[in-house]
Formats: sequence, structure tokens, C-alpha cells
Amino acid sequence: MGKTKLLFITHEMSPFLEITKISEITRQLPQAMQDKGFEIRILMPRFGNINERRNRLHEVIRLSGMNIVIGENDNPLIIKVASIPSARMQVYFLDNEDYFQRKHVFNDGKGKFYADNDERTIFFCKGALETVKKLGWSPDIVHCHGWMTSLVPAYLKTIYKDDPTFKDSKIVYSLYPHSFNETLGADFAKKAVMKGMQEADTVNYADASSVALDKAAIDYADAVVFGAETIHDEVLNFVKNSDKPTLDYNSTLDLENYYNFYQEVASDILISVA
Repeated sequence: MGKTKLLFITHEMSPFLEITKISEITRQLPQAMQDKGFEIRILMPRFGNINERRNRLHEVIRLSGMNIVIGENDNPLIIKVASIPSARMQVYFLDNEDYFQRKHVFNDGKGKFYADNDERTIFFCKGALETVKKLGWSPDIVHCHGWMTSLVPAYLKTIYKDDPTFKDSKIVYSLYPHSFNETLGADFAKKAVMKGMQEADTVNYADASSVALDKAAIDYADAVVFGAETIHDEVLNFVKNSDKPTLDYNSTLDLENYYNFYQEVASDILISVA
């Protein structure tokens, strides 16, 4: 039996981008699981404030060159990679000049939420899955961190459900504190529909709020992780009513608990871990 293959999709990771506690978790957790024998891949956006020279990012020509369609627009996807030598891990970065080459992450210099955060999210989620397909690597578990990954569970359970790369993949979604007070716009759910999907597949995302994104992702996920002590009450109640297997928050980041949880998820022995 081969190694368990674990894919991390996140919008931030230390040392490349440190905004919230997510960056610490997505730095420590993959290394710990790799040390325990898992095969790891990590994907994140190449936001403009990630220093390419300092972090030694370079383009992966064989993976670049795809276009991600959003509405009527073809958006070029460039893939870059960097290594963390001390961890023997590589991180793949998804780049696009229009969506990511700017000085700030989700809000402009005056604190205004970017109007195209909806399309940036769609581009990242679809682009991440297309990149994994091009890698020719089939993950046993896809672990999504943060609201920007919230469409991944929907895509995996609809247009990618019969794809050889993902048909046996289990989805874990990590919850974090309320992320933003704005919305991704009235057209987000409609824009998120990709060829081969129905509008009903994204209807739960229609509110386009941080809470709606989390709830919709939970609905499609196979298991849920509480990545922080404080979770929005509405989301917390939704998880409880969903009867999804959960891993409770642990302030010490108990990595052994994660290891056991992943093993159970991969083996279909799904129980909640306190």
C-alpha cells in the first residue's frame, strides 16, 4: 500500500504570507504529516506582496500555460514553485497578472475590499484543481484552509467527481474566525458555475458572505476541522446539525490528532475526534 497523499490548499502560509493563524497551521501541519510518511503537495496564490527573489520562486513551465475560464474571459494561469529546504517541501503558487499582481491581498491600500475578490476566488479554486490534474497526482485527501478555498469542495463533488485524479479524494474543510464583513457580490454563485455544472450546484453560495461560503463548503465536505477556538455561531450550529465528522480545535496544535483524523478520513472510518 502506497503513501497517503495529502493536498493542502490555502491562501496563506508562513514564511511566504502571514496574515492570520492559518499561515502557522499550514506551515507546521504539512511538515508534520510528511514526517509521518504522508506524501504532501501545497498550493496557494502568488499574491503580489510575496517577494519572488527572497523566496526564490521560479516558474514551472510544464505546468503553466492553462487558461481558467470565468464568464466569457480566459484567464492565463502561471504556476511557480518555491522550496522550504529545512522541511524538504515544495509549495506551488498560482499566479495571474490581473488577479494577483498587486501590493495588497484582499483589501486595497485604503482598506476597501477588492471588487474582484469573487473572480479571484473562482480562479484560485478552479486553477488549483487543474494544476493538480496536470501534476498527474491523485490526492487521497484534499484539505482546504480559509474562505478563499471554499469552492473547492463544490467543484470536487460536481464537475470533478468522476475525474480519475479526484474521484476517490476525501475533502476536509478547516473553519477559522469570521473573515470579512463584505460579500463577494450578488453574482458570485452564478459566476462560480463552471461548464458541466448546474446553477443549483452553487446556490448555497448565493449570499456570498463569509458565513455562506463556510456553510456551503461544509455541505460538500466529508469532514470538518475547527482551526480556531472562536467560530461564528451560525457556522458552528450548521456543523453540529450537519452531522459531519469533526476534529475539535486544540490550542497546542496537536498534530497527532490530525494524523489520526486523516487516517480515519482516508479509510472511511469517519468519527468525530475530540
